[in-house]
Amino acid sequence: MVGRIWERWRGNAARVDAGFLLPFALLSAFQTSDLTRNLPVPGYAALTIGLLLPMVWRRRWPVPTFGIVALVSLVQWCFHVTLLPANVAVLIGLYTVTAYTTPWWGLSALGVAQLGALMEVIQVWAGGWKDIENPWLFFAVIIFGVWILGLHIRTRREYLRSVEDRAERLERERENELRMARAGERSRIARELHDVVAHNVSVIVVQADGASYALDTDPVRARQALTAISETGRTALGEMRRLLGVLRADDDVSVYTPQPGLAQLGDLVDQVRHAGLPVDVQASGDPPSLAEGRQLTIYRVVQEALTNTLKHGGPEATARVRLGYGPDEVRVEIRDDGRGAAASDDGRGHGLPGMRERVGVYGGEVRAGPRVGGGFEVVARIPVREGAAMSGEGAR
Repeated sequence: MVGRIWERWRGNAARVDAGFLLPFALLSAFQTSDLTRNLPVPGYAALTIGLLLPMVWRRRWPVPTFGIVALVSLVQWCFHVTLLPANVAVLIGLYTVTAYTTPWWGLSALGVAQLGALMEVIQVWAGGWKDIENPWLFFAVIIFGVWILGLHIRTRREYLRSVEDRAERLERERENELRMARAGERSRIARELHDVVAHNVSVIVVQADGASYALDTDPVRARQALTAISETGRTALGEMRRLLGVLRADDDVSVYTPQPGLAQLGDLVDQVRHAGLPVDVQASGDPPSLAEGRQLTIYRVVQEALTNTLKHGGPEATARVRLGYGPDEVRVEIRDDGRGAAASDDGRGHGLPGMRERVGVYGGEVRAGPRVGGGFEVVARIPVREGAAMSGEGAR
């Protein structure tokens, strides 16, 4: 309860400033008559109110309130009225202008306050301040100290504001990075879906065609083809569920199976062989330790190339897969002896552009096209680590 009242009271700047000035108002009310012998009580009250009342709105209008206080002090000086307790408003106004406005306004307020102190010292030089050798220096030090305090507070406030602005900017940048990461993840999922659907549907189509031809002449082979279709369909559904599940925020990520890599290349080749495409695989060199992203890229390159052979190579096509593991790069070559340039192309495929995009992410290169003498080849070179230099053989 007390905390809420305090927060509500602090929320009103004018109310806070009025409470801050209340002790000075009480001190002025109980001032002795020695300071008012040259001024009637109504005049004394008018000067006190004219000096203290504008300070209630000092933070809302710092320059106008300081101007009013300076004008009232000038009137006080013209009537030869000595310093009053309410003259502390000059120091409060100087601090407010320095802390809440521009440096030029702060310097102007400092000059006005110092000029007013010098005028006061000149007026009372003969009759007062006998205990102080240099009264102007006394005033000047106090005024300068108040100006330094206001300057410090303004500098600190600007620093805190810059820290808050930086925090807000970093928060916005973090949100933008998150949005970009989500967009990139959705693009990756789209590429994954294309690879999964294109490969598995191609296998299913080839197996279905083979089963239809062998249904009457070779029932055993037709049954094997149907079994392969069933297994391929289940595999495709499982991968599609895994990929689409990433888009669901209420699913547990831990239930997703790992991304395929080099260890799953054997299963991929076996699946393609069961689909009717003879594939010969050879590897040279020692497989380096590759990140999962690079392993997935190699897997998808082989998958896409073999899928294209299944779709466009023809019934008698065969394929060769060569993996060359080097200290700086992995070279992947997939060649077939199918139709090559004679194969039909509807122009709607995204496999080769997606392949180049995948490999390009890691600074690699892809060369794909018909072979001289027939067939098709895909050659990809993937750096083993960041910054590995690529030679110019595959650059096109």
